[in-house]
Amino acid sequence: MPRDDRLMQDPMEETDDNGMIRLSGSIEHVIYSNEENGYAICDLGTDRNELVTIVGTLPDIAEGDTVSVVGKWVHNARYGRQFRVEQCEKQLPADRASILRYLSSGAVKGIGPKTAKRIVDLFGEETFDVMENHPDWLAEIQGITPKRARAIAEDFQKKADIRSAMMFFRDYFGAAATVRIYKRWGSAAIDLAKKNPYRLCEEIEGIGFERADRMAKSLGLGADSPERLASGICYLLGANAQQNGHVCLPREKAEESAAKLLGVGVERIHEAVSGLLLGKRLRGAVFGGVPYVYEARAFAAETYIAKKLTLLDRVCPTMETSNIGAILRREEAESGMEYANLQRKAIVGALENGVVLLTGGPGTGKTTVVRALLRIFQSMEARPALAAPTGRAAKRLSEATSCEAKTIHRLLEYGGEDGDDRARFHRNENNLLEEGVIIVDEASMVDNALMCALLKAVKPGARVILIGDSDQLPSVGAGNVLHDLIASRRFFTVCLTEIFRQAQQSLIVTNAHAINRGEMPRLDVKDNDFFFLPRPDEASIAATVAQLCSVRLPRTYGQMAVTGTQVIAPSRKGEVGTEHLNRVLQEALNPPSPQKQEHPFRDLVFREGDRVMQVRNNYEMEWDRDDGSSGTGIFNGDIGTVEQIRKRDSVMLIRFDDRTVRYEFNMLEELEPAYAVTVHKSQGSEYPIVIMPIGDRVPPMLLSRNLLYTAVTRAQSIVILVGSQAALSRMVANNRETMRYTGLSYWLSGEGAP
Repeated sequence: MPRDDRLMQDPMEETDDNGMIRLSGSIEHVIYSNEENGYAICDLGTDRNELVTIVGTLPDIAEGDTVSVVGKWVHNARYGRQFRVEQCEKQLPADRASILRYLSSGAVKGIGPKTAKRIVDLFGEETFDVMENHPDWLAEIQGITPKRARAIAEDFQKKADIRSAMMFFRDYFGAAATVRIYKRWGSAAIDLAKKNPYRLCEEIEGIGFERADRMAKSLGLGADSPERLASGICYLLGANAQQNGHVCLPREKAEESAAKLLGVGVERIHEAVSGLLLGKRLRGAVFGGVPYVYEARAFAAETYIAKKLTLLDRVCPTMETSNIGAILRREEAESGMEYANLQRKAIVGALENGVVLLTGGPGTGKTTVVRALLRIFQSMEARPALAAPTGRAAKRLSEATSCEAKTIHRLLEYGGEDGDDRARFHRNENNLLEEGVIIVDEASMVDNALMCALLKAVKPGARVILIGDSDQLPSVGAGNVLHDLIASRRFFTVCLTEIFRQAQQSLIVTNAHAINRGEMPRLDVKDNDFFFLPRPDEASIAATVAQLCSVRLPRTYGQMAVTGTQVIAPSRKGEVGTEHLNRVLQEALNPPSPQKQEHPFRDLVFREGDRVMQVRNNYEMEWDRDDGSSGTGIFNGDIGTVEQIRKRDSVMLIRFDDRTVRYEFNMLEELEPAYAVTVHKSQGSEYPIVIMPIGDRVPPMLLSRNLLYTAVTRAQSIVILVGSQAALSRMVANNRETMRYTGLSYWLSGEGAP
């Protein structure tokens, strides 16, 4: 069918109240289709005798399908005008010719062109009725056995179920969400959703409570229905864990917040919470005389951490004091090192205890202690394992110790399982790690869920050594593990405080410690590694940051500045927030070019050469290494570069260090630009050059001392602060720490009661 460009440019489409356009017709050609997520690119022959390219989530689409699609026109830089589908309704073809074409396309498994012709010749326009209601009749046709007839009927019914699900859920969710619902619940999807719509937000990724609530109201469920109250309360606890890092909430606070969220009385919420506690969907605890409530999984994770660490500390093999002294003397002699008192204390403590916490700021010698422990444990054949929460932190640890360090996920041998979209660690309580010593760096970044998974895999008798800086921001995920372990006073802890001579020459180090003490950093030294550029307003701050990244730093430092500069901002919003700075920096560092493909996504434009960050854990994402090996898992905070955009295939190839990952266009919500990142997202990473904009209009809660301290300690060679000295002074003076509701320190100290 010829493409009519004139009609394409001046269409007379049917539109709805929201300005969305409806097109109807039949699928002429399937250009690309992804069975896993339903994304497809097709040519649609419309009722107006046009041939248009449609793109979007079109599950089980096949040539010959009769469809009605709702969406809007978009312009593709390479392929021109396309129709982006938001909703798709499929109808089975009704006449003999269309039925034959549909079945001949392979739309139903087990039917090819020859078999399709035999079926249609025999049953004509009744073909689909036979396949659905009398599949045994198909066995009358030459080449179709009763077993094959049943398989054909099952596949036909599956596609009918998908069509029904798409029709039922279209008023509530997009096509991509409907595909996820069907993949999870199959043919029972509609019945399960009708029975309890709130299961959608509890079991289907990407569907929040509000969307499930709208569906429930349209189906007639009352505002005080038990299902709504239970789901709303659990949603509140989950949202606080995800957004604020709370593992639990005071019961009174949780009930008041849930009553406000759900629009019902506190008394009714109190009854619902009591019922959830009785059914163990929620768990309760009392800390300091105050009742708290947990989601069941969060309670199980936190109490497991407390029990397992206590066990490891108790069953650790003991060593004679004289032997430890001899080991330490031999280590100093062989390494040529003379360790400081606190370093010696840390080394001895690691040999005497099952659980050790080692903290300290930059330049205090934490890495020196780790190197010593590695040599000692290797000489004892104790098989130490080095791990860190992020790939960048693991890589830095490997370089500093000359020993292999893995991410915690890799150490635990993460891998998905067929038919299950949740994370699976192959190393667990049933398949323990063989190593006798587990050393974890950047432990302040480890949240409750990951610490629980790690400890499940640690064998009794092994040592766990957690290393980090307790003055940095807490983990992005729920919990405050390192802080709580120190606060419990339950385990051997050493805080390194001495700044060694070489580190004393660095203003980054000395200023970081000054900030941590509540003192203003020195801003008057012009020939060191810490600089302050005052600017009067946020517009000039943003312009200066762009000029530093694109001109001044590359001119002075060359390639190190081009690849090693990272802008770290306190906030996402405002002129000095990451959202605005990323647009400014993309224009300055990677402007549009005829030689570079680009792809618009929402209010962003991804371009080849862009720096991007993964913003959620995706355990299923497959990657290939340069050495030919492959694996799965890209995690929140991983930074990569857009290497290639393939418009025709609707994919982007992104390189994360030595790994290349393929992103379908409908997965781009997992990415955001990373020319500028928030301080929280920078945790666990170090960069040669760090630029931090500091504006007067940044929200006061983000102008805090530990946020500034965390940003400054991300730099290896140079720190440049740009902005308001008054705002900088407020940050240093503001010692407001991020408050998180957790119970780990109470469980460990014996002050918590279930």
